[in-house]
Amino acid sequence: MLGLGIVVAAVVGSIWLFGALIGGLFKLTFGLFGALFSGLAGLFVLGLTALLVVPIVLFALLPLLLPVLGIVAVVWIVVHASRAQPEQAPTPRG
Repeated sequence: MLGLGIVVAAVVGSIWLFGALIGGLFKLTFGLFGALFSGLAGLFVLGLTALLVVPIVLFALLPLLLPVLGIVAVVWIVVHASRAQPEQAPTPRG
């Protein structure tokens, strides 16, 4: 009778262990899928929030950025004008 109890305990324990391994595998799989989808959803929400907030922040910082933008515009005009090639008059043939 003791031997039969040991065999039953071993069978029940091995089935329990197999079920725990399968459950752990499901938990790992669904945890990874959940992390992936929640990360993608977080990136989507972050991008949507940035699309809504960035223009407001840029308009709020515009008075501070106007002098810098003016200097950049003057430098760009000077560089663009210095690279311009003067047009040469066509030479007459004949």
